[in-house]
Amino acid sequence: MNFKFSLSEKGISSHIILSISDYRSEKLHILTPLKISPDQWDAEKERPKNIYLKKNKNISAVLDRIKVELAEYIRQRKTGKKAVTKTGIKKKLSEIITVKALQQPENSFLSLTLSYITVRKEMICHSTYKRYLVFFRLLQRFEGFLHRRLILTNINAEFVRDFFIFGKKEEYSENTLHRTIHFVKTILNFAEKKGITTHVRELEVRREKQPSRIIILTESEITKIKQTEVPEEYETAKDWLLISCYTGQRISDFMVFNKSQLSEAGNRMYITFVQQKTHKEIVLPLHPVVLNILKKNDYCFPDPIDHNVYNRRIRKIAKLAGINEKINARKRTGHRSEDALVKKWEVISSHIGRRSFASNFYGKIPTPLLMQATGHSAEKMFLNYINHNSHDRLATLGNYFEQLYAG
Repeated sequence: MNFKFSLSEKGISSHIILSISDYRSEKLHILTPLKISPDQWDAEKERPKNIYLKKNKNISAVLDRIKVELAEYIRQRKTGKKAVTKTGIKKKLSEIITVKALQQPENSFLSLTLSYITVRKEMICHSTYKRYLVFFRLLQRFEGFLHRRLILTNINAEFVRDFFIFGKKEEYSENTLHRTIHFVKTILNFAEKKGITTHVRELEVRREKQPSRIIILTESEITKIKQTEVPEEYETAKDWLLISCYTGQRISDFMVFNKSQLSEAGNRMYITFVQQKTHKEIVLPLHPVVLNILKKNDYCFPDPIDHNVYNRRIRKIAKLAGINEKINARKRTGHRSEDALVKKWEVISSHIGRRSFASNFYGKIPTPLLMQATGHSAEKMFLNYINHNSHDRLATLGNYFEQLYAG
């Protein structure tokens, strides 16, 4: 069974045509009610070009549902030795397009996945919940690629092979593919705890060690940012960037810092808060840079900024500060990320403060104290934040070599 999608005659908006082959040894063409602008259509991939735009995402999801449910309908008709007619296919197609979401049978893998996400929703932070939904939608697209539903008993080594074929064709990064497989293993372990036998042990995937690409602001770069004059509307973002570099917290935590969380003991000022992701209570002494920002604001934190606005503004601030070092990094091009040689300011985002804090103070402050500040439980996870190739640290090491040699 083969499904192909194409557009009707070109115009401002064209209907999507479904062509089905292996139907009585002839092709069947059906004009669907789905419409899209020709300049938004990818003829090679037979779907919208940018599947991350809301309208295109919906169309792409419907096309995947058509491939899964229509193939299932035709297989069931043939298994039951019932006629597969054009009228029957058009009726089923209308049902699929009308329903807003793919109906998940109880024995399907995605049904179990939804159960897991629902159970975990109240125990995880919103960013983790959103990441789970990204994995879920990726697996839905994989079902469209296969033209069939994922059944729990078929999640095995063959599934991994097919998933990587799909991933390479769709140009997903190695990191995305491996993280999705790890999520699938999590669902299978969830099933095992419910007494369901799975093939979870067949999902062992060797992963080549990727080069470390921890992007940080060095102490000298942070100093440049402190000394850079920025437009008035960017002052708040600049203050938050400096606060993040000297508190080491995620944006979900530092962007909601407020005066009521402050306390004083032994001539030192502290902030006490509960991390949204880990639910850990953190008591953190405030760095002099943070104290200076508070002093100029009558000991109030700056006004919160929308996440996306914050990211755009701190990139602009870093550009104004001359953070122009050329680095290899993943940069988004359209709706995909790819390796590129870019200026550092181009790839700065909200998490850079947390990574900079961990890297800049590593080796100067005992690691257990740093982990207490960042909220990491395992040193292995904490070390993932460290840029071991920091120029400042390498320069310091070089200075030690010179001093020892001179002595």
